[in-house]
Amino acid sequence: MTVATQDVVAKARSGRPDFMRWITPYLTVKDIEASLDFYEAAFGFERQEVNPNPDGTITHARMIWQDGSIMMGPEGAYGGTSKAAATSGVESPVSLYVYCDDVDALAERAAAAGATVKFAPMDTFWGDRCCMLVDLDGLSWNFATHKGMPTDSPQD
Repeated sequence: MTVATQDVVAKARSGRPDFMRWITPYLTVKDIEASLDFYEAAFGFERQEVNPNPDGTITHARMIWQDGSIMMGPEGAYGGTSKAAATSGVESPVSLYVYCDDVDALAERAAAAGATVKFAPMDTFWGDRCCMLVDLDGLSWNFATHKGMPTDSPQD
């Protein structure tokens, strides 16, 4: 293969699988099975991949939401020492911002499934109606529906 051909092949090949986005959050959770159930019930995420150990415990999972995905593993997976925010007692400095079609309905659904509502859906100056929810593991999720940029009201 010539250098020119190798260059064309390399440019055609992506550094990620076609079904993944370039950035995918990887969450550390206390109980991966409980988190999978919660994210389905509260947020409407769908299980895409669940990898069990020979003993049946799950060490890795991937869920999808619209065109995005999240991955997760339990505390201490693969010899790591990371803990979920709820276990460590320290608020996570990271939150996720997720768009949805109806933030009011999603917030209600999530609260019914056990999410803590940090703030209820509200209109923002950047044109989103958003809420902040906290999951079973202490992770903050901002869900939003874009309503369009607000217009200035006429001056009297």
